[in-house]
Amino acid sequence: MMLNILVVDDEENIVNVLKAYLEKEGYRVFTAYGGKEALDILNKERIDFIVLDLMLPDISGEQVCKKIRVRSQIPILMLTAKAEESDRVSGLSLGADDYMVKPFSPRELVARVKAILRRLDREQTIKADIIEFNDGKLLIDKEKMQVKNNNILVDLTPTEYKLLLVLAQNPGKVFTREELIEKVLGYDYEGFDRTIDAHIKNIRHKLQDYENELITTVYGVGYKFMENQ
Repeated sequence: MMLNILVVDDEENIVNVLKAYLEKEGYRVFTAYGGKEALDILNKERIDFIVLDLMLPDISGEQVCKKIRVRSQIPILMLTAKAEESDRVSGLSLGADDYMVKPFSPRELVARVKAILRRLDREQTIKADIIEFNDGKLLIDKEKMQVKNNNILVDLTPTEYKLLLVLAQNPGKVFTREELIEKVLGYDYEGFDRTIDAHIKNIRHKLQDYENELITTVYGVGYKFMENQ
């Protein structure tokens, strides 16, 4: 199904360029030059993604974002001329999924749109009872609390299973050892954070992840799980 993207910006050149780039990638593009027009389109059309400028002539992009978030979790990529870190933090705190500063590369913007949509796709998949990775070779059945690798049942301890599940439910996200301890072993755990390293080593061995392609060490930080391609 073709996805609908709404581009909201009062600069006609930017709107035209983004419309051309996004349509080239197979998206259907709606355009608006102000906040009120954007909200009207949202009331009438099914929109899957919004590229939203913050500096609009009628309603500010921040206000538009707030109004959208009251009723919807449509992914939003904000555009702005404001480059300060506080501005970026403010934009993201309003509920934006990403933030780009003008001037920007249209190709990079399209790449970010695709990345956000892929992430949301993965999150929908993760909500299912069975999580698949590595072209279906690795299966995690949350209902049965079972893991299969190459159709062979993997014998994990309860702690190893919980650790693997936390990582796999957040592909690409880097977790510190402390975060993994908190999520897997609980707040009251008083052991060493390097305990996680031992569990990761065991999981890798049992999954035959000898090249560390499934679970990657982020040196000086912690670990992350592979992202499905």
